[in-house]
Amino acid sequence: MNYALKDLGKKVYEITVTVPWPEVEETYQEMLEETVRNAEISGFRKGKAPKELVEKNSNSKAFYEEVLGTLVRKTYPEIVKEKNLHPLVLSRIEILKNEEKSDWVYKITICEAPEVDLGTYKEEIGKLSAKDKIWVPGKDKEEPKEEDKNKKLSESLAKMLEVVKIELSDLIVEDEMSKLLSELLEEIKKLGLTLDQYLLSTKKTPETLKAQYREKALNSLKLEFALAKIADSENINVTPEELEKAIKDVEDEKLKEQLKKSSYQLASLLRRQKTLDFIAGL
Repeated sequence: MNYALKDLGKKVYEITVTVPWPEVEETYQEMLEETVRNAEISGFRKGKAPKELVEKNSNSKAFYEEVLGTLVRKTYPEIVKEKNLHPLVLSRIEILKNEEKSDWVYKITICEAPEVDLGTYKEEIGKLSAKDKIWVPGKDKEEPKEEDKNKKLSESLAKMLEVVKIELSDLIVEDEMSKLLSELLEEIKKLGLTLDQYLLSTKKTPETLKAQYREKALNSLKLEFALAKIADSENINVTPEELEKAIKDVEDEKLKEQLKKSSYQLASLLRRQKTLDFIAGL
């Protein structure tokens, strides 16, 4: 296997991979042997049909696509490890050449987490909060209400996003936007509506909906990457004891078991909340 790595900027990389035909043929034969072992063809016991007959009865185009998928799953991790890449998004695989008896060439485009410059977010949030910290003689300081706390946090996050600088690639934004739109389509389906009916009822066009969700994706990504950077810079982590307590406090036994199996995701959520608490306290 040979490959060429090209930096496209904004943490996006294009990898062109060339797999020699002997390696393609070896993978093809290995997969064909597996297919033969599981083949059920009339007149033969399972796994006893001749290889040539199984190969003839197979959809060659579909089979070669499976071979390509196997090669990608094999070569991609090797490249990522060798180049010390940390991809967030494997956005697309483009086949450049996959002819029989010749080397196969395909291109992979990936995206890493963007660089985050937090700037003077602490100072700016501090200025925003200064008025709440002024003591007026003769007036007892009241404990802020929950709605006031939420309002202050929202204002602090908005100010933070004004200050923080993040260069997001189109690839990662498009990926997040697709996820958000998929979630929207699921919600629309649950309401018993079609997309056209939803657009008509909300007086939106496909273009305005896409623009709205692109903006939503941008803000969501910027917030998440900024929070992750703050957590790293402030050494905000979740201890095993905190994780254990969070699971223990759940009363629903079924949910508790699910959380035990997905403790990594739970730890991420707890870390995010601790970061939000840190920002709220600035």
